[in-house]
Amino acid sequence: MNAIDLFAGCGGLSKGFMDAGFDIIVGVDNDQPALNTFARNHGNAIALNADLSKEETFDEIRRVAGERSIDVIIAGPPCQGFSLTGPRNFDDERNKLYLAVIEIVKQYKPKGFIIENVPGMATLYGGQIKQEILQRFKKLGYNIECRILCAADHGVPQIRKRLVFMGVREDIGVPHFPEPILDEEHYITCREAISDLPQRINELGEEISEYISEPVTEYQRLMRGTSTVLYNHVATNHKQFVKDTIALVPEGGNYKDLPPGWGESRKFHMAWTRLDGNAPSRTVDTGHRNIFHYTLNRIPTVRENARIQSFPDSFIFTGTRTQQSRQVGNAVPPLLGYALGKELRKIIEVKVDEE
Repeated sequence: MNAIDLFAGCGGLSKGFMDAGFDIIVGVDNDQPALNTFARNHGNAIALNADLSKEETFDEIRRVAGERSIDVIIAGPPCQGFSLTGPRNFDDERNKLYLAVIEIVKQYKPKGFIIENVPGMATLYGGQIKQEILQRFKKLGYNIECRILCAADHGVPQIRKRLVFMGVREDIGVPHFPEPILDEEHYITCREAISDLPQRINELGEEISEYISEPVTEYQRLMRGTSTVLYNHVATNHKQFVKDTIALVPEGGNYKDLPPGWGESRKFHMAWTRLDGNAPSRTVDTGHRNIFHYTLNRIPTVRENARIQSFPDSFIFTGTRTQQSRQVGNAVPPLLGYALGKELRKIIEVKVDEE
């Protein structure tokens, strides 16, 4: 089955759908560094740098996709416009990026689609935005449901919640979401995810390096796959005051655990947060340097964060380290994408088998 990924970023959702058996035909975004990473990791998929707020982009997508049928659309559009315009101004210019997804679905009439967004969208304006989206897709002939999913339920070592819309064309079937494969007692922890990686204490490390120990958990074996070389595992060389300050924070603690007079420059919610090695990670950020390794006095490397996001070690991030961190933090965890892709594929194939 063929899929197009809108607002693809580096391709976390695409990676999950690829692993679920989909061919990614085109990934569209206007962030070239992220698209460079996308192009490197998604086979023959075309990485298209285009602005989805412009109508000519729809023609460009059709041109590069060619005559191939598109079975599924996947998308992670930003929704900042809605917080400004409200439900009565759904067609406001600032909402064009979300409206682009509706337009692409209207044009291609795929068998199904997945749209992911922040959980807060579900309650924005008392849920009116969510209801408007549901109604618009229903008018296009789709059965559609939405649900807030937690990535940790699907094997990702991270408490990351996302609002997911699943649409299935009325002649195909009805949406249903993947069941959790793990419960809270069995969530994968940070240690289980990254403890086999070289520690990178005093040395910065090279962009391409080697493993120095065997994987010790099933998750680590899954992430390594057949990889023999380690990419993107470079430590940040913090200033001494940062090292000294975070050294005072216990595992799982934050700025509230610092002695008086320490860490005064950062006192917001996530400041000086040290991961708990025996629990899943908090949501991986885009490189703001607020979340630190569970024992080492530094932030996680790009590879450590990628592991926590469930990117396999064979997925190579390109660009500057700042760009890489942003790509990892903005991505949909591939294992969550895999769960969604597998479920959607199952719904579509039931219809195909019936025919």
